[in-house]
Formats: sequence, structure tokens, C-alpha cells
Amino acid sequence: MGMKAWRGLAGLVCLVAGLAGPVMAGISITDDRGAKVSLPQAPQRIVSLLPSLTESVCALGACARLVATDRWSNWPESVKRLPKLGGLDDANIELIVTQRPDLVLLAPSSRLATRLRSLGLTVAELDAKDLSEVQRMLGKVAVLIGQPQAAAQRWQVMQAEIRDAQALVPAQVRGQRVYFEVSSTPYAAGESSFIGQLLQTLGARNVVPAALGPFPKLNPEFVVKAEPDLIMIAAGEVPDLVARPGWARMKAIKAGQVCALQTADYDVLSRPGPRLGQAATVLARCLARRDVPVPATAKGQP
Repeated sequence: MGMKAWRGLAGLVCLVAGLAGPVMAGISITDDRGAKVSLPQAPQRIVSLLPSLTESVCALGACARLVATDRWSNWPESVKRLPKLGGLDDANIELIVTQRPDLVLLAPSSRLATRLRSLGLTVAELDAKDLSEVQRMLGKVAVLIGQPQAAAQRWQVMQAEIRDAQALVPAQVRGQRVYFEVSSTPYAAGESSFIGQLLQTLGARNVVPAALGPFPKLNPEFVVKAEPDLIMIAAGEVPDLVARPGWARMKAIKAGQVCALQTADYDVLSRPGPRLGQAATVLARCLARRDVPVPATAKGQP
């Protein structure tokens, strides 16, 4: 074959390659533990062991690739039908392996990653405590599922939802001092957490300073001394508030300034993922209205 023919053939090969699109060079990220996570191609069988990661996979367009989740993942509706493998640290490793996952997503706080990697599974440890980390987490999940552009699109939607939530908060209630309880230990959402940052965006002031960390465990007397204007708490905790030492004397308790969060809303608020726009709306409604007061027995107590 002559030189001219070789050049023609080479040109044809290049043309066909260009029409076929870029050649995939594999997928790689560094997870929150500093481990490099590499995949030869986008995973088709994903196990997620954290609700925020499950929701991220779905919001970024790869929900159909989930084959199993942790017991708490319940959004979107379709994931409720998937096999449930356990919780943060009690997930069934044998069942995980049975799912033949290309990728396992879990939190850095889980103790399962080392064991799963020793069994030859690809694991990514990801989580978030503030808004910038949520954005970063979404970006890494998007890369892992082979749709890196999806993260920026989802983040733009979330930002628009947060701006809409800001409009729900009347000017006269801005500046309220808020206590958001994560659990009755008590653990709270501080200023530096994603919940605290959303509250600040909505014009509220958090009684738990950033210096204490994103989700600090508090001295039981802390909230009583802080005297918040508004308490945000899981609805199931409301009936027992007056039994807490000193709480019956708090102004917010006496005035019924308590926003009792139902399970669905609490789920949205507790998961640092793609539904933070909805979380901002829940917080805005709490700030604007006192939907559920504390029990009447709390009012007027000394």
C-alpha cells in the first residue's frame, strides 16, 4: 500500500473515532478518607449505605443502577423496594457481596470500608457537614456515576430553591435566635453545619456558635441558658420537653414557640444531599409560622 493510501486510511480511522466520541479513560476520585477510588467505567450496580448518598445517586440520574441500600434510605419512592442491608455499622457484609456491586458508597464514619475492600469491592467514603461539602460530595458522586455535568445542574436547582425559601420568611421574624436539636442527648446543629448555614441564609441566628463544631453534644443546661426564641425539634420529642430540667421555665416553651418536625420533614433536614432546597423551605416555614405548639401543660409552669 502506498504512502497516499496509508494517509487516507489514517484519516478515515480518525474520522470514525471522532464520530464515535471520546474514548473513556476510566473514572477516578479521591474520597473523604484520602483513598483513590478508580473504576474502569461507570458502575452499573451500586450499593449505597447512607441516605444522603442514595438520594444523591438518584438526583444525579443513576437511581436505576442502585441494587441495594441501607435501611434508612427511603427517597425517592423507588428505593423503598430495594433490598435493605442494615445501618451505618451493622450492614450485612455477606448480603453486600451477594449484590455483586461495581461500587459501594458509604460514610467515612462507617467501619465497613476496610473489610469490603479486602473482599475486592470498590468503595468510596463520602459525607458532608456543611454546604460547601455538600457541593463537593455531589460533584464526586457525579464523577463516579459517569455524569460529572449533573452535579452543577443539580446545585443550581438547589440554589434557586433556597432563594425561593428566603422569600417565605417575613422581615419581622428575621433575626430570631434558634435552637435546632438533632437528638435528645442533646446534639444540636451548630452555626457551621449545613442546617446552621441554611438558617443563617434565611435570616435566623443560631444559639450554638460555630466554635462548638457542626453538630456538638451540649451540656443539658446550655439550651436553658441560651434562651432561644424558637426551638426546632423532632415531633416525637415535644411531649417530653417540659420534663427536661429547667425547660419548663424557658420563654420559648411557655409561649409555644416550638416547631415540631414530622418524620418526613426531619428526614429532609437531616440529610446533607440534593434536597437541601426542600430543607430550606421546611426551615423557612418554621421561622414564619409556629405550626405545632408545645403541649398546653407546658405553658404557665414555673
